[in-house]
Amino acid sequence: MSLRLQYLLFVALIHAVLIGLAWQLRTTNLPLFFGSEVLLIASVTLAVRLYRGFVRPFELIAAGTAAIQAKDFSMKFVPVGQREMDQLITVYNDMIDALRQERVSQHEKSFLLERLIQASPAGILILDFDGRIESANAAAERILAQPADSFLGQLPAELPGAWGPALASLVEGQPQALRLSGLATYRAHATHFLDRGFSRRFILLEELTQELMQQEKQAYGQLIRMMSHEINNSIGAINSILHSFGHYAPQLAPDDQPDFTQALEVSIARNTQLANFIANFAHLVRLPPPAPQPTDLHALLRGICRLLQPQSEERGIKWHLEFSQSSLLLPLDAQQLEQTLLNVAKNALEAIGRDGNIWVRTTAQPPTLIIENDGAALTPEVSQRLFTPFFSTKRDGQGIGLTLVRDVLLAHGFRFQLATNPAGLTAFEVTFDDGVFVK
Repeated sequence: MSLRLQYLLFVALIHAVLIGLAWQLRTTNLPLFFGSEVLLIASVTLAVRLYRGFVRPFELIAAGTAAIQAKDFSMKFVPVGQREMDQLITVYNDMIDALRQERVSQHEKSFLLERLIQASPAGILILDFDGRIESANAAAERILAQPADSFLGQLPAELPGAWGPALASLVEGQPQALRLSGLATYRAHATHFLDRGFSRRFILLEELTQELMQQEKQAYGQLIRMMSHEINNSIGAINSILHSFGHYAPQLAPDDQPDFTQALEVSIARNTQLANFIANFAHLVRLPPPAPQPTDLHALLRGICRLLQPQSEERGIKWHLEFSQSSLLLPLDAQQLEQTLLNVAKNALEAIGRDGNIWVRTTAQPPTLIIENDGAALTPEVSQRLFTPFFSTKRDGQGIGLTLVRDVLLAHGFRFQLATNPAGLTAFEVTFDDGVFVK
């Protein structure tokens, strides 16, 4: 029973008793009867005024409560001239002003935070209370190479590829580095925030590829320049001395002259090979910026196939050219790209060894090149170290071929990857930018 109803019942009961008593005085004491009537009228008037005085605050409180429940912080009350009521109205109005200001401030902060998260170059995965991915920004979609709809609601450990195992072992407060396909390097960092008094986690994914590659190139570039300077100076002087020794051959006994001459030739040849070895590394450091010109990609690929055809026939390796019907003119440095694709094709031949196939495919929309072979698959260990300077699986490899490929394609702004697909074929894929002319 509400307080209002209790008051009305009480007032009705009291006045019913008063009316009954006054009715009894009607026949016994007429003056007292009139006096009781006046008192009854005064009591009713006072009860009505008290009702209005008591009920009005309740109505205001009810209206204010309903507004707060509806999250309407714009409704305020006007003072009515009653001291107690005006005090209540003042407190309510101050509270509404504070709540409205707090709500506006929270909305502004929330909007700013949301815009910062979406604009952040770092990928952000926000987890729910169960540890599943609740939301992800655009950078996270780009880093994970898939739309957010495909992994929302999943545990981080369920992400495809190398991301799942890496994020499954991620410990809060202990950043972990992850290298994909030997090229892209990322740092994953897990931490938490409070949501309604409970802890929730989020994962920050930062791309370190360009930064690490720049530091890497500066380090090995300085080392190679120092080595090249010292070795070339020494080789030049040594070869000069060895050539001078050749003039002493006629002074030796006839039986000793061939051995002496052969020893000099071997020494000079070995020094020359060492100089060429260092020159290859120096060329990697001094790679000039590309000079793009419209280039027919198909003609470039046919030239590379013709160049490697004799070697391929000796090994029983067949080439399959599957070009798009439209010819592709690409703005690129033809000399640099030819050397790059030649390195990729030679790696494919060496991966096959003997008796295999190489497929060269192009597409116009989007402009893409794929060089695929059925040779030995890449192991996970090798995949992690691809495009790493001086890393090679060949016995006598220098480890600069794929590094040169990486630097040339990155300088052009092309996207690329080297991986073994589920069918067991190893494919090198290059996706060219939008500056492509299709005929």
